[in-house]
Formats: sequence, C-alpha cells, structure tokens
Amino acid sequence: MIKKNLKTIIATAIITLSPIVIGLIMWDKLPEKIVTHFGANGTPDQYSSKAFAVFGLPLVLLGIHLLCILATRLDPKHSNITDKNFKLVLWISPLLSLVLSVLCFAYSINNTVPVVTVIIIFMGVLFAVIGNIMPKVKQNYSLGIKIPPTLHDKENWYKTHRFAGKIWVLGGVVICLTAVFENIFVFMAITLVIAFAPMVYSYAIANRKNEKNNKD
Repeated sequence: MIKKNLKTIIATAIITLSPIVIGLIMWDKLPEKIVTHFGANGTPDQYSSKAFAVFGLPLVLLGIHLLCILATRLDPKHSNITDKNFKLVLWISPLLSLVLSVLCFAYSINNTVPVVTVIIIFMGVLFAVIGNIMPKVKQNYSLGIKIPPTLHDKENWYKTHRFAGKIWVLGGVVICLTAVFENIFVFMAITLVIAFAPMVYSYAIANRKNEKNNKD
C-alpha cells in the first residue's frame, strides 16, 4: 500500500509543510502573535507566536499525517482498504494544513476575513465527500464506523455504512448551507447527529438480529 502510493505520500507531506513557505514569504507582514483558535461566537480566543504558527502547526499536522499512514498500514484488515480510501486519508491533513494556516495568516493581517464561515464550509464539504465514499468502505479498523456490531458482523457494517453515507452527505450539505450564520453550536449539533446516528442505527440492527436469533 505505501510503496504503491509513495509518490502521493511524498507529495501530500510536502503540501502539508507548504504553509511554512507561505509564512516565510509573508513573514514581515505577519504580527508577532497570530490567532490560532476561534471561540463559539467566531471571535479569536487563542494566539500563538509567529514562529509556532508558521513552523509548528504544519509540523504538528505532518506528524498526524504520518501517524494516520502508519495506523492504516498496520491495520490487521488493511487489505480491505482500497487505493481510493487510502488516498482520502492521505489528503485530509494536507488540506487542513493549507486551509487552517492560510486562514490564520490572512486573519492576522486583515481581521475581516470570514474564517469561521470558510472553516465550516470546508468541514461540510469534507463530511459530504467522506459520506460519498462510506458505502464502499469494507470492514477495517482504520476507516468508518468502528464499533463492535460493525466489526463483528459484515452485514451490519454494510448496512450501517450505507446509512452513514446518506447521513454524512446530507449533514455536509446542511453544514454548508448554515455556514453563513457562523454559529459553531449549529455546526457542532449537526456533527454530533451525523456521528452518533449511524452508531445508534448499528446497535439497533444488532439488537434486532439478536432477538431474531433468540426466537429461533
């Protein structure tokens, strides 16, 4: 898996670190303190040094990127992870690194940049993309809804991920449509629904199956 996608791994690692180059180009324009977190109302509530924002954040995300690759490779069922699934894993950290770093740089120079709106739309699109792929994901320990009912029953995994795919796509669209309100609580509420609804659905399937088996 890694050898086959080595070029993509190298490319995504470089992209993950690319905000360092952008930060160096913008270095003289950037303030000494750069906002790196926003509160629920969309206002900045945490700042970091310019050096950490430019160098630290991309390096942290590169570490996460490499850990995700390693975890996927060490998955006992990694043979069930297709190239398409693996490439999705490879592109999440690079995109996050670019979007988050550029937004932080831009907001620090011009605080009228709609950072929260852009981030919410980005997450909505990401949820929709993942939802589109979910029904095609086979049993594994790295991707998907990894809970006992799905991991122990292929039929449960299949039905749960078909349901989850629809919920995530719909949730992603709703998140994008509500991004204009810049309300983190709305975003979090939708995220919780699409995260837990498939789990509830999976356990419901398992319970029905157990009841049926007990009657037989």
